[in-house]
Amino acid sequence: MNDRGKPLYMIGVVAEMLNVHPQTLRFYEKKGLVRPSRTVGRTRMYSAEDVDELARLLRLTRDLGVNLAGIEIVLKMRRRMLEMQKQIEDLLAYLREDGGEVGDTARRAPREALVRAASGQLKPVDLF
Repeated sequence: MNDRGKPLYMIGVVAEMLNVHPQTLRFYEKKGLVRPSRTVGRTRMYSAEDVDELARLLRLTRDLGVNLAGIEIVLKMRRRMLEMQKQIEDLLAYLREDGGEVGDTARRAPREALVRAASGQLKPVDLF
């Protein structure tokens, strides 16, 4: 089993993997661009997802010249897009379950809408 969210790496290892100084990673955490987990002793532990996010962040700064404010916006939009994609997938799964019922339509109770809302799964989106 591959759990990408499981903390694996300490800050020195991640800094070496990404060819940056550990202080850079601390700065990115201070700015809220990455959120590594912490051990009981407060040691930063980075997961594979964290390392991917940092690599994406470094690609934006090094290759594309995006400043930290721009990176914050890009990463926030990416996270929200992933959340929305998950909500869409959940909604489609819900519709497939409900829409997959086979039987006489005359025996079913009339519905007030074409699709039942999955209100517990959908959340309003705040863009900025």
